[in-house]
Amino acid sequence: MLRKMKSAAIGINKNYSCKNEYAPIKKVITAAPLYMQIEEAINETQKYYMKENIDRSEALRQHSNFIHVLRHEGIEVIELPVKKNLPEQIFTRDIGFVIKNKLFISTMAKNIRQTEVDIFKDWLEERGMDFKLCFSGIEGGDVVVDEDTLWIGCSQRTSFQAICSLEKEFPEHTIKTVQLEKNMLHLDCAFNIIGRDTAIIYPPAIDEASYHLMQCQYHLIEVTNEEQFNMGPNVLSIGNKTVISLPENKRLNHKLHEAGFEVIEVEFSEIIKSGGSFRCCTLPLLRG
Repeated sequence: MLRKMKSAAIGINKNYSCKNEYAPIKKVITAAPLYMQIEEAINETQKYYMKENIDRSEALRQHSNFIHVLRHEGIEVIELPVKKNLPEQIFTRDIGFVIKNKLFISTMAKNIRQTEVDIFKDWLEERGMDFKLCFSGIEGGDVVVDEDTLWIGCSQRTSFQAICSLEKEFPEHTIKTVQLEKNMLHLDCAFNIIGRDTAIIYPPAIDEASYHLMQCQYHLIEVTNEEQFNMGPNVLSIGNKTVISLPENKRLNHKLHEAGFEVIEVEFSEIIKSGGSFRCCTLPLLRG
């Protein structure tokens, strides 16, 4: 059962702030799955569901309920304009990321997704909001922020060269590059920091050296193969040790409860067919 409604922020705050992945979310960018479908399989999950594909009406219902939950928790939810021929637009996390007080706009690896970035840029420019064009070859799903440490996934979507460029942008931060297993889309599909000392992880997707570094810094809650297929690590931490998670991942949710987290279970089974879950569907602009 949801807790008592909190008052949401009103209007558009031009400030950005993201120092970690677990402070309370104040403002977030989303996009409805109006045209969501698997046209060209661009990840392993989509390949699995290609024939079954996506029930768009159910996806819309589930996403609408997710937005309701966010607003119920006092989060200002901004919904970007949605356009045809953009089946992946729901995954707003990939098109940008905030580090400290800077918003970066991603350069998408797949041409099918580049128009999503243009829509976001237009939206920002219309409102006079500042942003910085990102280094070629880095997507938001590979960027995980924890105070003065940046965990960056080196994946098929984010290059080592782009990570080096980001390191120059933030010389005061420690950049920890995580080499991902070939079939892992983004870092946040295998590693997600949900609290000051807690993270969810799928060890087979991450190089051994990075895993040991993470093990030294966090209490790691490991997911099973089945939970990984159900996008287990891709929960959304909304702050105050509260996470939004899939009801199907019962064992994982129990582990989260044991670690002292409140878990809000939200149906998202139709959305995850395209290879992303709650974190992938949100781009926080303001945390804290």
